Amino acid sequence: MTLPKFVFGMAMVIAVVALWSYLDAAGWGTILLRVLICAVVLQVGYFLVVLAMVLRAAPKPAETGKAKTAADGTATVPAKDLTPKGSAH
Repeated sequence: MTLPKFVFGMAMVIAVVALWSYLDAAGWGTILLRVLICAVVLQVGYFLVVLAMVLRAAPKPAETGKAKTAADGTATVPAKDLTPKGSAH
């Protein structure tokens, strides 16, 4: 779900909660509290959904590919390890 869709949906849900509270003859403090609780629950839910999507999309160790080892018959050294590091002095 994209952010604009989430924001629109969140605004609609909060509006429905506010309207429901108003029609329920709740006081302004109760309406504000219900709207605040609704907004927090929606934000936490959105965060957990995005976190789950990120964790699910992370590459698995088997997908990243293994470097060849001496057991495979050839030993390889990553190119970044051949680059000199530190001072030349």
